[in-house]
Amino acid sequence: MFAKLNPRLAQLLINKTFLTGSLLLFFIVVPSVIGTMLMKPNAVKIMAGMPNQPPSAEHLLGTQSEGRDMLALMLVGTPATLRIGLIGGGVGLLVGVILGLMSGYFGGWLDGLIRGIVDVGLTIPSLAILIMIAAAFRGMSLNLMGVVIALTAWMQTTRTIRSQVLSLRERNFIQMAKLSGSGNFGVMFQEILPNLIPYIAASFVDAVSTAILASIGLEVLGLGAQKAQTLGNTIYFALFYSAMWRGLWWWWLPPIIVLVCIFLGLFLVSTALDEFANPRLKRLG
Repeated sequence: MFAKLNPRLAQLLINKTFLTGSLLLFFIVVPSVIGTMLMKPNAVKIMAGMPNQPPSAEHLLGTQSEGRDMLALMLVGTPATLRIGLIGGGVGLLVGVILGLMSGYFGGWLDGLIRGIVDVGLTIPSLAILIMIAAAFRGMSLNLMGVVIALTAWMQTTRTIRSQVLSLRERNFIQMAKLSGSGNFGVMFQEILPNLIPYIAASFVDAVSTAILASIGLEVLGLGAQKAQTLGNTIYFALFYSAMWRGLWWWWLPPIIVLVCIFLGLFLVSTALDEFANPRLKRLG
């Protein structure tokens, strides 16, 4: 099946770590997407059922104190949480790749400026920055929350890409491209960027995972998009209504299990992509 593929790419696709992580994410995402199409539209609304009902045939994961169906909340909340992660990680990755390319390739004062901003920014806890920014908005939407999280998600990517560009720009094929008349941006985007794709893929998975974690942190503090049904908001309201102390385990445990599966799946995929981008990691392991 993989015979016609690049040998290294074929090796990635049959990598047990990559397959395990991908399957874990598949079994979390696909049921959520399909489930939202099949569930009752009013299942996530207040008083859709009797409040605080344990799991039963009518409500497979029970209901919470507002009468919302917990299974419906999980089906709606999982794609919403992933949406925040994809927006935050995607925007952060785009900014990080561009700045990393420019910093590593041009060097000089531009490199010093970008590197200085990144070094200072990484010393400040990102959650503290996000709390101050999120608190400035009265109403948060899922898209706005993703953009806010992206404001701190680009720095680690910038550092990673910069280090790779510093190595690549001294290679012979880059010098040949310059001698053949290619401009700086032609060299960056036609010669260097294609060689960074494995690193960019690994950085994207890491950025998405970091963005989801940041969104959960903000939502648990009550600074998220509270009108949206997300996994973080479900945990926030479970804490708000003291579900743990009242024995309503079906309210707080399912979102935590889903989040653990998401993070574990992203971690396994990221680990496999790191090994693909850096074969020496596998030999060292």
